[in-house]
Amino acid sequence: MGSREQLIERSIPFLREVKDMTPSAAMERWLNETYGEESALYQDLARLIKMGVEEGWAANQEVEGPNYRRSRILEPVPETFQFSITAVYMNSADPRRFKDDDDHDVLRGQYHGHPYGELNLVVPLDKGAQLKGLQGWQGPGWTAPDPGSRHYPEVRGGAVIALFYLPAGRISYDFKVPA
Repeated sequence: MGSREQLIERSIPFLREVKDMTPSAAMERWLNETYGEESALYQDLARLIKMGVEEGWAANQEVEGPNYRRSRILEPVPETFQFSITAVYMNSADPRRFKDDDDHDVLRGQYHGHPYGELNLVVPLDKGAQLKGLQGWQGPGWTAPDPGSRHYPEVRGGAVIALFYLPAGRISYDFKVPA
């Protein structure tokens, strides 16, 4: 079994456990307490998604250059309780970065919304790299944007892989960007 299939198989028991939960700040806390960086689940998924990027089957489609890439790994299927699996690679070393209020280099991705929320495993490739979640900056661990939430994905401190699970595969880029 290849690493892609291993990642999907490793995700299924997790998705079975969370399939009836609602993404939220409370769920994000639970995910980080239950399946944080030291957990076997986090370590397995992080290892497999890193392999996927290295092997070229994950986050292999450029969105806006080589430092912002994504790919759908699996469409929603009954085996994953209708969750899709997607990977995004973002690296704040990109020439399009900007400085945040704390003078960190930040790369901002495409504005989008989560009709049903999102479960997002954050895997830093560089020490100190973080992804901005709705509850603030997250290093190794999880974010869980609420249903109906909208945001720009942002990274700082280097490269991050975000492995995310979308209920019903729903994500939308059809929103007016806030002024």
